[in-house]
Amino acid sequence: MRLPVRKLRPMAFLFLLSIGLGITAGRAAAQKRVSIGVTETIETLNPYGDSVSLLYGIWSEITGPFCTYNYDKGDFEGRLAERWKVENPTTWVFYLNKNYKFNDGTPVTADDVVHSMMNRVIKDPQSKQKASVAGPIVKAEAIDKHTVKFTTDKPTAPLLGFVCDRFIVTSKAMFDKYGRDVADKEHMMGAGPYRLKELIPGQRLVIAKRPDHPEAKRNPRAPDEIVYRVMRETEQRVAALLNNEIQIAQFIPPHLRQRVEQSPNLKITATDSVEIMFLAMQPKPPFDKKEVRQAVCHAINRDQIISTLLEGFASRLDGPIGPGQYGYDPNLKPKLSYDPERSKKLLAQAGFSKGVDAALQTPVGRYTLDKQLTEAMIPMLNAAGFRAKLLTPEWPTLWAGVQKGTVPFYYMGRGSVQDPSAALHQYFHSGETPRIGYSNPKLDELLDKEQAEFDPKKRRQYLSQAMSILTEDAPACFMWRHKLLWGLNRGIDYKPLPDARIFGMDIKVVKK
Repeated sequence: MRLPVRKLRPMAFLFLLSIGLGITAGRAAAQKRVSIGVTETIETLNPYGDSVSLLYGIWSEITGPFCTYNYDKGDFEGRLAERWKVENPTTWVFYLNKNYKFNDGTPVTADDVVHSMMNRVIKDPQSKQKASVAGPIVKAEAIDKHTVKFTTDKPTAPLLGFVCDRFIVTSKAMFDKYGRDVADKEHMMGAGPYRLKELIPGQRLVIAKRPDHPEAKRNPRAPDEIVYRVMRETEQRVAALLNNEIQIAQFIPPHLRQRVEQSPNLKITATDSVEIMFLAMQPKPPFDKKEVRQAVCHAINRDQIISTLLEGFASRLDGPIGPGQYGYDPNLKPKLSYDPERSKKLLAQAGFSKGVDAALQTPVGRYTLDKQLTEAMIPMLNAAGFRAKLLTPEWPTLWAGVQKGTVPFYYMGRGSVQDPSAALHQYFHSGETPRIGYSNPKLDELLDKEQAEFDPKKRRQYLSQAMSILTEDAPACFMWRHKLLWGLNRGIDYKPLPDARIFGMDIKVVKK
């Protein structure tokens, strides 16, 4: 019989409360919860139903990453897929770690990997990951219980860039038993070091550590529970950090960093980002004319924006990628530098000597100072001959429109660009996605060649030629890469990654 709480003696009540919280006498105060203020999170319980950078990091901790990129080593390394080999230019064989188990104790097998790739990533009508994760993969098959073969429709040297840190593996048995919606919502069987505890779309996501998981053993100080709280307003994140409502805050803008640094309990940690920021233009009037697109690029004074609004916490891009990213060419030509007079001449050549309307759409709070940066671009565009205005739709609305190809002119970032191949295909190869809708047969040919080329020197040459065409044709104006500032409680030891993904196993809870 359950006793009313009011009739319990104080000590008995505390004892029962400790049991209810799952804290035993030997583990008192051992439960470590870390809250993180983030600018984006998962909007659906379908782990394949969206394609955003933070999503892949969180779901990888729940389902177990297939493989991952080690920035310290500068190379990919195995996790669920502990090793691999290229059997021939269109065939990759992956060998699975036999110690991985779903959180119901059943082992992860090759059948789960095949199911996840074929039935969820590629064939699921709700999937938004076919281009970004499967890419050129057309077939997955189980060779034995712990060996998987991926077949591509063409030779693909950078295949690891598609599947590592991106490929989410879920249980075939749960899918077969309950169906997609029920399996995702009520029976999420992950093989990662954390399990899904709660998701309230647009508000927060909570994951809880599996202490028996092999990954959990490598970092015993990792949080027992992590709460990802959606906080798109920078002032909200900073205030929550100062009040200890959160212990990690993404993307502190440069002008607010001193407020964080002045607190004795907080610190700022900076990391160079591999996320490329750009202005994208659908090739529809007036952006169907190359001269108009080039005029946009010449109109933006990137150096001024970086030195003032960003206080130097960014590096300018003169092409799709920058130093440290695979295939970077410091001598890439052309360089569409700031030149408003050149913009006016280009608009006149395009038939817009009296100016042309341009409505730039931007996220608000998704990226560092996104609204402020684009606000600064409007007078620059107007001084170069445009009649520009700024639109600020809600992020879910803007992102949905971008993915459908219905947003003609927008500011955006593309994260996790260690190797640019996947990003270039996703945004600029004909027919890959409608995000920009750009098409150029010569570019397609070069991008196909670079993916098929396993000789690094030749592949870099193809990439350089492709990026030169992109810069000249200007379906996008490449702006900068941020130097990202993170606010941390001093009780947290965490080194943010250049791709801004957050892996719970990289966080340590330490004494102040």
